[in-house]
Amino acid sequence: MILYLLKRLGVLIASTAVAAVAVFAFMAVLPGDPAEVALGVNATPEAVAELRRQFGTDRSPLAQFLDWAGGLIQGDFGTSYVTSSPIGPQIGDRLAVTAVLVLGGMVVALLIAVPLGTFAAVHHRDPLGVAISAASQVGIAIPAFLAGILLVFVFAVQAQALPSGGYVPLAESPGEWLRSLLLPWLSLGLVQGAVLTRYVRSAVLDVMREDYLRTARAKGRGRTGALWRHGLRNASIPVVTVLGLQLATLLIGAVVVERVFVIPGLGDLLLNGVAGRDLLLVQGVVMVLVAAVLLINFVVDVAYHLLDPRLR
Repeated sequence: MILYLLKRLGVLIASTAVAAVAVFAFMAVLPGDPAEVALGVNATPEAVAELRRQFGTDRSPLAQFLDWAGGLIQGDFGTSYVTSSPIGPQIGDRLAVTAVLVLGGMVVALLIAVPLGTFAAVHHRDPLGVAISAASQVGIAIPAFLAGILLVFVFAVQAQALPSGGYVPLAESPGEWLRSLLLPWLSLGLVQGAVLTRYVRSAVLDVMREDYLRTARAKGRGRTGALWRHGLRNASIPVVTVLGLQLATLLIGAVVVERVFVIPGLGDLLLNGVAGRDLLLVQGVVMVLVAAVLLINFVVDVAYHLLDPRLR
């Protein structure tokens, strides 16, 4: 197990290094000079050259990459071209908000998918099981931002029970913090829960057809007891793989949801950086998002190894 962890950790480090090269190269080929954008169209060539020297963009691409990558290792993302403030603290503050948003959305998705998917599998021939499957298909077709708009209309505009947008820090007011995140959590969790329900249903159905489950029932266990004791762990193996993909999808979907609900997360910071042509800020945010996806895949690989003893 330790050897496997070391191998997967090596793959994670190598993948992160390759991702850093790819992100830097992609940002480097984008048109536009940060110095010219910062100074405007009326800037003199001397002023542009001086600002390039201050930004460090007058050096070779290799020197710029090594300086940026070395800073990443130390947690230094550089200084914003637009605000001249350190990028690392900005990303750290916004990442905490996005992480809470994504984890809350995943909790909602699991609370929806596990019971409903299991019920739909056990009662796949009953009208209610068929109805759950049909509802999950409809949920898959709804984008997260559209679900957010519908939730705002129902709970904020019509019922006036929850705020339509904005974010209140936890330290300022725990109650208002929870209220400000309920609709974003639901908008992310309902859509992903619909997707995950299909996978849970499929995995449980496959397990119910296995010989060991029929043997457990022949020994006197009921259908629910046999499934709980012997089936759910095996059914969770493919679901965990999908869960990792869903987490990555939630992370990307949070970019749009943050804009809909005016939440100051990574997505909001990324879009502001793009609008202001702050390429170094955008580069840092994209790298954090890519590293988060790679880390999620690493955790999923380890969890898959722990759940399936055949891999050990």
